[in-house]
This record gives sequence, C-alpha cells and structure tokens, in this order.
Amino acid sequence: MPRKIRQLKADLRKAGFVEDSQRGKGSHSWWYHPRFPEAIVTLSGNDGVDAQKYHERHVRQAIALVQRAEKPSN
Repeated sequence: MPRKIRQLKADLRKAGFVEDSQRGKGSHSWWYHPRFPEAIVTLSGNDGVDAQKYHERHVRQAIALVQRAEKPSN
C-alpha cells in the first residue's frame, strides 16, 4: 500500500526540512533544509493522496543527503 503525502511531509519535518509557504501553487508544496540549500523537494498532491514512487524516492534521497552531510567526519 503506498504511503500518503502527509506521511512524506512528516518525514521531511522530522529530518529538519521546512515548507516554504511562499512557493508552490495549488496542491504543490516546496520543501527545503535551512542548512543544506541543495536539498529541495517538491511534492504534488494533497495530504490524503497516495504518494507516487518518485515522491518517495525524492524524499528518501533528500533526507539521505542531509544525514550524510550532518554526519561528523573522522
């Protein structure tokens, strides 16, 4: 069963992403990480809509990018 858009948004919030309410149009939402400007995710669809596979992939990749960048290097 596919995850819902609201679940992906919750994952992004938990990873430190912030929704930019000034961007996005209609059902699109634009997410960025304040410390890592290259980590940007655009989600389309309202909260109750099933997420597409590419939505899940983009969220997973953006969170992984932030986690790798935050990991202290020895």
